[in-house]
This record gives sequence, C-alpha cells and structure tokens, in this order.
Amino acid sequence: MSGQDLTRVETHFAFGENWASYAESITGAEIAEAVAGLRRLLGGAGLNGLRILDIGCGSGIHSLAALRLGAAEVVAVDIDPASVGATRQVLQRHADGRWQVRELSVFDLDPSRLGRFDAVYSWGVLHHTGDMQRAIACAAAMVAPQGQFVFALYRRTWLCPLWALEKKWYSKAPQSKQVRARKTYASILRLGLSASGRSFDDYVRGYVGKRGMDFDHDVHDWLGGFPYESISAQDVDAAMRAHGFAMRRRFVQTALKHRIGILGSGCDEYVYART
Repeated sequence: MSGQDLTRVETHFAFGENWASYAESITGAEIAEAVAGLRRLLGGAGLNGLRILDIGCGSGIHSLAALRLGAAEVVAVDIDPASVGATRQVLQRHADGRWQVRELSVFDLDPSRLGRFDAVYSWGVLHHTGDMQRAIACAAAMVAPQGQFVFALYRRTWLCPLWALEKKWYSKAPQSKQVRARKTYASILRLGLSASGRSFDDYVRGYVGKRGMDFDHDVHDWLGGFPYESISAQDVDAAMRAHGFAMRRRFVQTALKHRIGILGSGCDEYVYART
C-alpha cells in the first residue's frame, strides 16, 4: 500500500456495502449473539457506566451490544460512509443510551479531540488498514489508564501470502466473478465438512452463533478483505507490551488446520489492559 493514502476509503475493499446489506437483516437473535460474544470477551462482565470506542463499526451491531451491556456512551467510527450510515440506522432502531457515529479513519484518531476510553473495541478491522502495526498503535493510544483494549486479528497461516493475492484480485473483480468465487469457496467448504461428517446446511444455519454474523456476508468479507495482514499471538503480545499493556485473556486457535489456512485464516481474539 506504499504511496497510497490509507485514510481514504478508495484504498480499501467495499466493506461498508457488505455490512450495510447485513444490517438490514438484523433481528433479536443476531443482537443476542453479539451481546453474548462481547460478554465472553469481557470475561462475563458488563460495561456498566463505561465509555466505549468501536473502531471499524461495520454494521453497528457490536456498538449496540456494548450499549446493551450497560455502556454509558459509545463512540463508533468507520472509514466507510456506508458503514457509518448502517451503524446510525441500527442504533436509531434498537439502541437506548448515549451514542455517536463518525466517519473517521483509525489513523486520524486523536485522544486530544475525542478523549480516552474505558474500553476500545476493534474486531477484525486493524488487519485491513494497510498498516496493521500503526493501526494497533493508534487504537491503543485511545485507551484510558487501566482501560481495556478488546480486539481480534487474523492469525498468521502458511497460506497467508496466497490469500493476500486472492483478496487483491477479488476486491477489484467484477461482481459476476465475485459470485463465482463465493460459490467455489462454499463448494470447497461443503466438501471439507462432509469429509469430517458434518452438515454444510447445519453449519450455515448455526452461523448466527458466531457473534451474530451471517455466512454469506462473512464469506464476501473474507474473500474481499483487502488490504490484508495477519499476525501471530506472540507478535501481538510483543507489540502490546511495547505499548504498555498486559494481557488479560485471549482466545487463540492453534490446531494444524488453523496454521495451514486452507480455507482461510480465522481471527484470534485478545483482551489487554493498560498498565
């Protein structure tokens, strides 16, 4: 991404269009799963009275989850105007409490303007910025003393270089080719599940249990997610310690299939506290 302005939405895959489409289908079931997923990351705790920053708010469902868990205020930011619009609509429909949504890049976050936050949340976002390490530093700078940084990043796999090439192609491909790519991916996944004795249809029906997400929108997001970077848990820990944080909990998948990345790289989840 050298030479490109990473604060401009044109340098990124059209995540906002995808999540605006997903936002239209959000029901109580998706909201409940989003709340449960955030509560799990928080170790079962709520967010009562806390000020929360949601970086890369996407559809807005996790900003909503934070409010449902008692946040006193949520500030949601995204580089993509479609995501900003989707988040605003979701919160207007479903949220009680104090919130605001801004069109803003992670690289433009400034604690002197927005203040610092009791918790900063960024799930599956910072690895799509084109400069993940700088994005981590910018996000971490928004965390108040004793505050928490809750985030998820793609785990590094053996096939990440090939996935980066695939995403670069897909993000610029015509819609017809994107549709064929998604069908091919789903067919390969179906074969893999069948080989392990699992049902593809059951897998898709149960997808709402993954933080309230939707299979079709997630596949489009995965195949098109460019820029793309990944990172090991060890490198995450080294970076966070350098920024003055200590690990509170993490959910890292270490099985061989997750290290290879045949069907892609999943997100490892992290919770760090500023020391």
